[in-house]
Amino acid sequence: MTGPSNLSLEPQPFELHAGALRLALRPDLGGCIAGLWHRDTVVLRSAPPATLGDSHASACFPLVPYSNRLGYRKFRWKGQDHTTRPNFGDNPHSLHGIGWQRPWEIVSSSALEVVLRLRHGGDADWPFAFEASQYFTLTPQSMSVQMVFTNTAEVAQPVGLGWHPYFPKRARSRLHIELSDRWDADATQLPIRKVAQPGIDSDVSHLDFDNCFEGWKGPARIRDEKFSLQLTSSLPYLVVYTPQERDYFCVEPVSHVSNAIHMADPAAHGLRTLAPGETFEAAMKLDVAVV
Repeated sequence: MTGPSNLSLEPQPFELHAGALRLALRPDLGGCIAGLWHRDTVVLRSAPPATLGDSHASACFPLVPYSNRLGYRKFRWKGQDHTTRPNFGDNPHSLHGIGWQRPWEIVSSSALEVVLRLRHGGDADWPFAFEASQYFTLTPQSMSVQMVFTNTAEVAQPVGLGWHPYFPKRARSRLHIELSDRWDADATQLPIRKVAQPGIDSDVSHLDFDNCFEGWKGPARIRDEKFSLQLTSSLPYLVVYTPQERDYFCVEPVSHVSNAIHMADPAAHGLRTLAPGETFEAAMKLDVAVV
């Protein structure tokens, strides 16, 4: 069983334009970015917004209230056991939180900015109530998004935030990131050990990662024959996914190590505890320069 579906709703795209950049959003489809283009060339993996049928096929979607995997769809919090429902095929874990599978609403918009909001009352996919907003801004040189999460439950809750952008894999796609450590994972992609990883500096075609990384410093630099991109974020961790058989790769700013809620010290691995009424803010920016 999966969470509430958006697929029966009429498409509700919204676009921002600044210089040669065009940003298309699908608030109703998980508050996702359908596409980001520089004129007619895709910057992120992109699809015509009106035809996009699934946020998992989008250019980028929000990760809220946790990133990556929640191990075996269960967790213990403040002495109480909780479960979450399957939300991604037959995967044994719950993936990417719930925000990417819920409709968001447009709160306000202008020519260069738009604000989306998700209100969650607590259910079988996530037991705690919260409100999350995404603030999108576009300039001729960059796209920025801020997420503000507020705990609207009557109890403290665990919180993780992030984004899941997809980049097109081109002939000369190259990735440069300064890092300190990599989390290796088991066969189901739950992290099991931390090893030294001084950085990534390679053509994407030579990489085969599906890992969370620590010690991220400076921008993640993505360069190919079309663009020179710089990805920055207020969040300290990165998930890097470079499947060799796909025509995309992912560089995901996140606030915590995957499955941190099951670790001995979740807070030491980035998971936040928010008291009722407390907020947590995150930001991501993608600078775009034509080569």
